Amino acid sequence: MAKMVLEFEKPIIELEQKIEEMRKYSDNLDIADEISTLEKKVDQLRESIFSNLTRWQRVQLARHPDRPYMLDYVNLMTEDFVELHGDRLFGDDKAIVGGFARLDNQPVMILGHQKGRDTKSNVFRNFGMPNPEGYRKALRLMHLAAKFKRPVITLLDTPGAYPGIGAEERGQAEAIARNLFEMSHLPVPIIVVIIGEGASGGALGIGVGDRVLMFENTWYSVIAPESCSSILWRSWDYKEQAAEALKLTAADLLEQKIIDRIVPEPRGGAHRNHEMAASTLKKILLEELKALMKIKPDKLVEKRVEKFSKMGAWKE
Repeated sequence: MAKMVLEFEKPIIELEQKIEEMRKYSDNLDIADEISTLEKKVDQLRESIFSNLTRWQRVQLARHPDRPYMLDYVNLMTEDFVELHGDRLFGDDKAIVGGFARLDNQPVMILGHQKGRDTKSNVFRNFGMPNPEGYRKALRLMHLAAKFKRPVITLLDTPGAYPGIGAEERGQAEAIARNLFEMSHLPVPIIVVIIGEGASGGALGIGVGDRVLMFENTWYSVIAPESCSSILWRSWDYKEQAAEALKLTAADLLEQKIIDRIVPEPRGGAHRNHEMAASTLKKILLEELKALMKIKPDKLVEKRVEKFSKMGAWKE
């Protein structure tokens, strides 16, 4: 299957392809110097492009179909993952996956949104858009983590909660609201990581934590740029302006103190090197867990509530 290439990535990809073609003939021709020169040019071009990305370009990277998804990180970072199913009320939502695992020697509950790689798997995962039973499954797993005193890690990557009639009939808004309340008082450490798209209440439904991290090329906002554009300008044509106005990137949200830390990505984006992205995240998670595990449960909850209460405060 052909790899998707974003418009601003094309000059890099073209140079990389040229280098690969030259390497095929390097045994017969003395072109090592030319290859070395081109490799330096690729590095400079990649640095130049990825140091000056617009907010809309970061949104595109967050949606890149080759980015590592929740289960990719689970497979690359953890051992002994045991997936747990169902909300014990309605069914098992495939858009949210979770279970116990070990992060090095630390037992954790890890859960998050899961998208598909092709049409069939995307339909199976409902394009990463959870129904109420997905949020209720997540809450059941978090209560289980609290029972066994295991920290919780949530990985966010969704275009939003599923807006279908069935989802509304089964209490989509109540399920998300219940999670917000319960997570704010859960007596174990919670680390939230935005690994791709963090859209609206669909992301926030598993997004309350002691530490909120974002990968470098992800977005987190109350609304997607296209939807914002369609409301304000009655057209999707202004999505780039909407992205700028929403200030939805990791750097924006760190400045606004919505998140606590940015997880650096491999140069060129996490989709270029899954192993490096997972290795970086694992190292940061272990650092954060080590600090959080030292805090007593009642103090942990107190600081968590205080953290979210401060958001949105302003003075005239």
